[in-house]
This record gives sequence, C-alpha cells and structure tokens, in this order.
Amino acid sequence: MLSVGLTGGIGAGKSEVSRLLAAYGAVIIDADRIAREVVEPGTPGLAAVVAEFGEEVLAPDGTLDRPRLGSIVFNDPERRKALNAIVHPLVGARSAELQEAAGEDAVVVHDVPLLTENGLAPLYDLVIVVDASPETQLDRLVRLRGMDEADARARMAAQATREQRLAVADIVIDNDGPLEKLEPQVAEVWRRLGERARETGRA
Repeated sequence: MLSVGLTGGIGAGKSEVSRLLAAYGAVIIDADRIAREVVEPGTPGLAAVVAEFGEEVLAPDGTLDRPRLGSIVFNDPERRKALNAIVHPLVGARSAELQEAAGEDAVVVHDVPLLTENGLAPLYDLVIVVDASPETQLDRLVRLRGMDEADARARMAAQATREQRLAVADIVIDNDGPLEKLEPQVAEVWRRLGERARETGRA
C-alpha cells in the first residue's frame, strides 16, 4: 500500500486532481467529507462540539450550523484550536479505518486541505501539492465560486503560504493553466505512484 497526502490552497484545483486520480483507480480518503461525517446528528463528535460551543451552533433541524460555527472560530485562534482538538482525532481515526480497508496493493490518496498547516506531511509516503499562483486562486474563487473578493483574500490568508506548501511537497502539480494542461500531469503522477507502490510492495 502507498499512502499519499494531497493538498493545495483554496482555489488551486485540488478537488479536480483528486477526481482525476480516483478515475485512475486511487482510493480517495477525503478529510473534509469525513470531518462532516464525524459531526452528523447523533454522533459523539457533534455532542462534543455542542458541549464546547453551546446549542447556538445547532440548526433548527439538529444538524451543525456550519456558517454559525465558522463565524465563531474563523477569527479566533483559540476557539479554532478547541474545535480542531475535537474533530481532528475523529477524522484521523476514521481515515485510518478506511486506509486499513483499502487493500495491500492500493494507492491511497488522502485529500487533506490543511495538511501543511497541521504538520501532517510526515504521516504519508509522499505528499502531492497542487500549486497555483495567488492571482489564479483569487480569480477562481471570485469568478468561478462567486466569492466576495475580501472574503476570498481572508480565506487565502488563513491558510499556509504557497512557499510553506511547496516546502513539504514530494510532487508538485502546476495548475495555473487550463484543465487540458492538468490532465497529462495527473496521468504522469499516477504512473509514478504506481511504480512507487510496486517498489513498496517488493520491499
């Protein structure tokens, strides 16, 4: 089994790379999706979040009110740390379960937006960083996602810098251009991952 960390700044195109790798046969473990699962109604995770932040973070239907919680933690590092202390261990445990179930010859790609910020690079055999210039990121967030420019800039500023992400990369995928330039790069990365997985299997 080859365990790969996949990350990139907001708007860099990490999700598209993840989709392409899945099409080639990678087992994708999506940290964001798991983070939502572990705080669904009835879970210990949601109970712990409510105990920490109060009933005000619940929507009328009993689900987590993400925008409300986000407004509490986004500009308050201590509150964000408290939230991460609840969610990250749950995500880690569920990710480990999914990896264990993937099979010995699998290429397991962990899609982790905050891999750099949380110092997770050492957990993986390889780290892939999807790279785009800040100008490209901002353009995509505003033009394609419809974000307000100030909000987009704030979200980018809350993440690791481009240089910090590149510093942990074993493989860099340049996604500053159009999709037709991305696909051949991902095909080559998949070939390299397959080679590495076979080498690991023989070790």
